[in-house]
Amino acid sequence: MPPPAHVFRGTFIHSTWTCPMEVLRDHLLGVSHGGTIMFLEEASQEERLAKEFCFKPCEIRELSQHEFFMPGLVDTHIHAPQYYFAGSNVDLPLLEWLAKYTFPTELRFQSIDFAEEVYTKVVRRTLKNGTTTACYFGTIHTDSSLLLAEITDKFGQRAFVGKVCMDLNNTVPEYKETTEESIKETERFVSEMLKKNYSRVKPIVTPRFALSCSETLLGELGKIAKTNDLHVQSHISENPDEIEAVKSLYPDYKHYTDVYDKNNLLTNKTVMAHGCYLSAEELDIFRDRGASISHCPNSNLSLSSGFLNVLEVLKHEVKIGLGTDVAGGYSSSMFDAIRKAVMVSNILSMNKINTKSLTLKEVFRLATLGGSQALGLDKVIGNFEVGKEFDALLINPKASDSPIDLFYGDFVGDISEAIIQKFLYLGDDRNIEEVYVGGKQVVPFSSSV
Repeated sequence: MPPPAHVFRGTFIHSTWTCPMEVLRDHLLGVSHGGTIMFLEEASQEERLAKEFCFKPCEIRELSQHEFFMPGLVDTHIHAPQYYFAGSNVDLPLLEWLAKYTFPTELRFQSIDFAEEVYTKVVRRTLKNGTTTACYFGTIHTDSSLLLAEITDKFGQRAFVGKVCMDLNNTVPEYKETTEESIKETERFVSEMLKKNYSRVKPIVTPRFALSCSETLLGELGKIAKTNDLHVQSHISENPDEIEAVKSLYPDYKHYTDVYDKNNLLTNKTVMAHGCYLSAEELDIFRDRGASISHCPNSNLSLSSGFLNVLEVLKHEVKIGLGTDVAGGYSSSMFDAIRKAVMVSNILSMNKINTKSLTLKEVFRLATLGGSQALGLDKVIGNFEVGKEFDALLINPKASDSPIDLFYGDFVGDISEAIIQKFLYLGDDRNIEEVYVGGKQVVPFSSSV
């Protein structure tokens, strides 16, 4: 067996299904040349591990006392083209917001040069923010969406990339495809992506939402997903006006979930964003199909869409992760998604809808292991289990120019849970010293990108 590519000694924090946040102090973690985790054990086992895995003590990289590793963040829902206006234009409800800001912006991505600038910036920014896995919506433009996949691969981010499908759009009629075009271009997108055979970037079938797609298109996309065994992403039950409009457009279906379900788009490889107003019956269908929900609290608040009751989703045993939903969500940072998810949960308990709130630790699990499960990657990433790929962030709460002030008491002994909490609530990219995807350091960026 070849020796490890990396051996780290220090503190590692991650989630398991039985423990929302496990803090492993003074541990050794080894990463293979293929990027998988070879061992994670107490440092007292160094001699035995060194013999078994053929490494020398001088090859161990020791973290400083206040540094720690955590798993990479998984953004289960982000619109790459909308990064162009992220941080602005969140003053309208969903349907008006799409017509006034989103569709006109996305139309511009027929220009490859424009797409290259925006897509390079969003991939760099999300990686700097600690997003090691992203589930991206592109636009209806196949070549721009293929470029997004290429850029994502070049920077080393793990991702699903979707060419958006929409053959209905009365508000900005120039931003839509014919049904035939949408089907043909989706097939071309999938075929080109599979030919590229990127190691960590995969295609995902992407009907924008039921309001943007004819029944014929939905049915054909369901077939494409089934034939190629692909992931599927879309939106569901985000806003009351949208739900009413879906009822009018699809009167023969029982509810919003039924529209996707009957068209083979609700599978164990499906992730649906929002789901604020799903009924118990709909949640049960999600559970039975093995479909997932992406909780996007910033966007749900910014566009005044609604609140997702995560505890209710979990009670129905539906898989769930977090999403930034740029640009309905104004921040591309998953740390913002963590903070907003805690706040939304607090609001629901204050209003007596729930008897308790999600804890910060439980939301940390949603952003890492939960997101990996929602995207069907929990056997590959999500925590520091032996055999998984090393997607990780090296965190330094004491980094120069850190937004966190630490005090003398914070440094007595090993890293305290208070420091970890301070980082999760107050930290940002200045505290993320290094980012690894599949064992390869991708931040700081290499000169080749």
